[in-house]
Amino acid sequence: MTVLERFRNGDVRALSRLVSFVEDQENGYRDLLGRLYASVGKSLRIGVTGPPGAGKSTLVNGLTHELLRENRRVGIIAVDPTSPFTGGALLGDRVRMNEFPADGRVYFRSMATRGATGGLAAATNNVAVVYDSFGFDVTLIETVGVGQVELDIINACDVVVVVMVPESGDAVQAMKAGVMEIADVFCVNKSDRPGAERIAHELRYALETRRQTEDAWKVPIVLTEGLSRKGVDQLLERINAFVAFMKARGRFEQHRRSQIADQIINVLRYRFQREFIDKIQSAEEFRNDLDRIFRGETDPYTVGDRLYRKYCDTH
Repeated sequence: MTVLERFRNGDVRALSRLVSFVEDQENGYRDLLGRLYASVGKSLRIGVTGPPGAGKSTLVNGLTHELLRENRRVGIIAVDPTSPFTGGALLGDRVRMNEFPADGRVYFRSMATRGATGGLAAATNNVAVVYDSFGFDVTLIETVGVGQVELDIINACDVVVVVMVPESGDAVQAMKAGVMEIADVFCVNKSDRPGAERIAHELRYALETRRQTEDAWKVPIVLTEGLSRKGVDQLLERINAFVAFMKARGRFEQHRRSQIADQIINVLRYRFQREFIDKIQSAEEFRNDLDRIFRGETDPYTVGDRLYRKYCDTH
């Protein structure tokens, strides 16, 4: 059998091969994703984000145990910072896979950001497509935790859990970081530490003062202790409640349609970058323009406008 046939028969080693193939963007990976896409749309994507040290990995472990109790298969993508020296992920051993059964019901992949902004690796969406096609009921995506530039997790997930800890600071800081807008569920982890109730109270106050429509989802705040898994079952309950709320109002499908539109734009943006920008940068004309700018004969704005008119303006 081919790797793809073994993949469709549930072979975890074939899954690993295809994940690597897609993540490394090997020749033909887009054609592969196109063949897999007909069988996607069933996996629920849950994003877990928040500042470094908030215990996101421990919560992902706890959520995985809860999902297994519900007889759901779980794929995990942990997006790690990239080593500036090796280009590899720094924290690839975060999820303790020896806690889970080795029967294929749980699969974990740590991915390096490779310079991508937004807390997500460039290939995260593509790997999530592979997971979905393989048959995982839930895909857990844990992001780097880089604060203000993490907002693109909305375009990758159905549900966003923002994790905070008593040491995170006040809710005003959270609002400045933009996480108030992306959270579907707030989780105050390490809630056995002093200050947990205070930050939960501040979050409630901040949420209550936001301008919302009458039919808007009321973002819950769940207190958890990741290591002991206390409150993790309640966290999953609130996640499931959010999904039910969105589906009942047709917003779940609407959000996914919006994600598909964004995915098309990203495909175009990527091809434009690779096939247009890279071509211009490697041209002798571009190097000559750099020399002219350096000599003070022109400027980047004039050159940029001229190149746009030459290559893009069809009118």
